Amino acid sequence: MNDALEIQEMVGLIAQPAADSPLVASKLILPRPYPALFSPLEVEEGIKFVKDHFERELAATLNLRRVTAPLFVAAGTGINDHLNGIEVPVSFQVPDAQGVEAEIVQSLAKWKRMALARYGFVHGEGLYTDMNAIRPDEVLDNLHSIYVDQWDWERVLVSEERNLVFLREIVRCIYQVVFDVERLVAARYPLIPALLPPEIAFVHSEELEERYPNLSRKQREDAIAREKGAVFLVGIGSALRDGLPHDGRAPDYDDWSTPTNGGRRGLNGDLIVWNPVLGMAFELSSMGIRVDRDALLTQLTLRGCEEDRALLFHRLLLEGRLPLSIGGGIGQSRLCMYYLRRAHIGEVQASLWPNWMMEACQANGITLLQ
Repeated sequence: MNDALEIQEMVGLIAQPAADSPLVASKLILPRPYPALFSPLEVEEGIKFVKDHFERELAATLNLRRVTAPLFVAAGTGINDHLNGIEVPVSFQVPDAQGVEAEIVQSLAKWKRMALARYGFVHGEGLYTDMNAIRPDEVLDNLHSIYVDQWDWERVLVSEERNLVFLREIVRCIYQVVFDVERLVAARYPLIPALLPPEIAFVHSEELEERYPNLSRKQREDAIAREKGAVFLVGIGSALRDGLPHDGRAPDYDDWSTPTNGGRRGLNGDLIVWNPVLGMAFELSSMGIRVDRDALLTQLTLRGCEEDRALLFHRLLLEGRLPLSIGGGIGQSRLCMYYLRRAHIGEVQASLWPNWMMEACQANGITLLQ
């Protein structure tokens, strides 16, 4: 039995849907015992406490200003995030706009960079926004919902900052906010101890592969998160030794191909902490230095997406009309779930869940919001 499965069985039952369910890939971790720390209304109060403090501290730390973001964008412009390239966005026609096809955003990774140019942000300044998305292809479990809410942020940088030193500096700034807010939550709710280490570790995905060659990608994350408590996994998108990336990344926002130290590649990564309730690695943020002209052309070629150069976003970037930037997304519900020690993301956001999942959760003291 692998380490991750052992841990999950220690904290609780792993429930699966019936074989005839369309969600046969889902797994549901049901911690036992599961402490009743809050009533549903107290959870709502905790959500507001977390969001108010985190948003304010993030903006001050990174010098970000809040802007308004779209819920949908025009299809065929390259602005929407197509994630790993297989997820299909929700789309609809707008008859009163000459029948233009609109897509519900899946994230705002590229829209934000265009917004930096539109608002005239300069070096060292940036923006953040509340991003609300629908990802209908998600496999639903403790961590994943078809509704995604996060703080999307983007900040202008200069070419001299397109390196791992600057990436680590920004990651440490964000982690300090994550660390500080956990202390605020612990002070407000004495039953929730502060657990995060004062420093975040940095590990490259290639280094992780070398360290745990016989583990799956998810098992590697579990192992390093359990050891470090908090880790930034660098270089997600480029191929590892087996020819596949640690995880999927689109070719047109994060720079995952630029060579760095020791022959490794990538100026991006994921911020991961150890989740004591679920006994597993828990991603809070995906972020990175964004592609410049050369990296965009390289990554489009590697992914066989050269035709995307004709799309609006890609043309603007290739013509030098968008600033260099660094940016990412920080999961709002993920943070609330971690800070309030909740076992299911449905306890901190309202969404749709299959009946089998709702029944299993209810029977084990987990109340899903609807």
